[in-house]
This record gives sequence, C-alpha cells and structure tokens, in this order.
Amino acid sequence: MKTVLAILQKAGGWRPSLYLKIENPPYMKLVIEATDESGPCGLPALSVAHHGEKNGDLMRDPEMCFELGFAGDAHLNPFYWRNDYVGIEQWSRFIRDGNYCYQPQLHEQHENFAKLWDKNLQRQGFAEAFERQRPQRS
Repeated sequence: MKTVLAILQKAGGWRPSLYLKIENPPYMKLVIEATDESGPCGLPALSVAHHGEKNGDLMRDPEMCFELGFAGDAHLNPFYWRNDYVGIEQWSRFIRDGNYCYQPQLHEQHENFAKLWDKNLQRQGFAEAFERQRPQRS
C-alpha cells in the first residue's frame, strides 16, 4: 500500500488521533484512520476504507485493517478485510484465547487484494487529491 503510506507521510505520520477523509470524485471517498486497538502483533493499526452509502447507512467497500511496521522500511501488513455490500468480514491474523492465529491462504489473498487496491488508488490519483484538499501552510 505505497499510496496509503505516501499519504500517511504527507499527513505527518501515524498518530492515535489520525483521521483522513479524501474526496476524489467520481470515486468513493477514502478514509484512513488509526484504530483504537493495536493489531494482532501489538503494532499500531490503521483502517483504510472506501465509504459509500446505502439507505442512509455508511457502507464499507472495502475496509482493510493493517498493522504499521517499520522493520526494514515502513510497510502495512493486512489482517482484516470487510465489504458491507456483500456481507463478508474476514480476519487473516488475529488473537484468540491469548494465542496468535494466522491463516496463510487468506492472508495471501488479503496481500494480493491490497496490492491491486494500491494500484487502483495510485491510478485514481488519491495521493494528489489529498494534496489538493490539504490545508496549505504559510
């Protein structure tokens, strides 16, 4: 998710109060926000979601949650995927009864989806849209 990392860097980095909403018509708005809880490995977590609306309800299409790691270089490691329009919620890495659980095939699907989504976000110009709507400092 190089595009999200670039936006995050331009926004001043991860912080507990992080909330970014990027409007980029004709695409659904993109929301990047820090989560209240750490990821399954105890690292800071980030939610990335396209938000739409159906019958007045906020819909995620999709939402992915990532742990923000810095080993080697800044990177995002997925652990959650959700799409409200199709009613699917998936955890590929999680803690259950104090044990770390990992579903390798599902995690690989999440990684592949994140790569495709990142290419789409880059092509759709979300980093540039963030720059345009960001308040200019004097």
